[in-house]
Amino acid sequence: MKNRLLAVAAIFAISISCSQAADKDFVDVARPDVAAFIDEMVADHDFNRDALAEVLGKAEIKQSIIKKISTPAEKKLTWGEYRKIFITRERIAAGATFWLDNREMLERIQKETGVSVEMIVGIIGVETYYGRITGKDRVIDALATLAFDYPPRQKFFRNELKQFLILTREEEIDATIPVGSYAGAMGRPQFMPSSFRAYAVDATGDGKRDIWNNWADVAGSVANYFIEHGWRSNETVTSQATLSNRWDGPVPKPKNTLNAGSTVESLSKRGVVFATDLCADSKGELLTYEGEAGIEHWVGFHNFFVITRYNRSVMYALAAHQLGQEIARKVAADAA
Repeated sequence: MKNRLLAVAAIFAISISCSQAADKDFVDVARPDVAAFIDEMVADHDFNRDALAEVLGKAEIKQSIIKKISTPAEKKLTWGEYRKIFITRERIAAGATFWLDNREMLERIQKETGVSVEMIVGIIGVETYYGRITGKDRVIDALATLAFDYPPRQKFFRNELKQFLILTREEEIDATIPVGSYAGAMGRPQFMPSSFRAYAVDATGDGKRDIWNNWADVAGSVANYFIEHGWRSNETVTSQATLSNRWDGPVPKPKNTLNAGSTVESLSKRGVVFATDLCADSKGELLTYEGEAGIEHWVGFHNFFVITRYNRSVMYALAAHQLGQEIARKVAADAA
């Protein structure tokens, strides 16, 4: 009787497993648009047709990914609400620990690139909480789903799928293994495949650009991203400001581009009062946010807008910068 029950249980388990597999919707490599994509990869990038078809055939089309990327946020966060997500005592403490654990490596990269340790640490903290939150979807699933079954951004994600397949060949990685965000962002710095190929670096000389497991490669890649987008060493990123009664313009709103016509001098003449002394000819942009305690005014300078090349959100840029500053203060205070 016991053996019979075990046999029945085994059959039941197998049937459930088969049913779950049958419920999954894998990429149909015979579908015209998928077949055309394979043709392109074979012709333009010398992929083996059968091997590529096998890899894509293992990619799952996931409706959960489409739902996540197409469902707007329930509400638009204020700066005060956004800031509380990322700048917490716990994240600052984790960032300080990360800094101290990797101090020699981080300071070497700062010396080589001119990108400050606090900026590198701030970015990694916002992106993945120092590797704690890197996403749960296979990259091949995310990119195949969005490349073939999400028309609004099909062109973008087909290119990212192409870049992903090329990089896995270049780095000798099994394309079915890497895990990332539902949009295909990868590793501890959350690089999209195109960014990986353009900006990821091998900071240890082992012949690999490992942004999943190697902290030196992660930090070096973040720094290189900033360098390639015009980061200027030792320049002010932001300055808090107030508007005097002489302010003669409308209430400024967040934007992602630097108005080349605005300088510290011109803004001062219009009624902007800076919290610190700054070079008169420094180009900057006045931004206004609703903070926890009321309206806040900030002036973003060149490096601030370099940060927005990593993520287009101006609140993201402000959060990453301020998180790095808070971590630097904690590291200094703990050492005092």
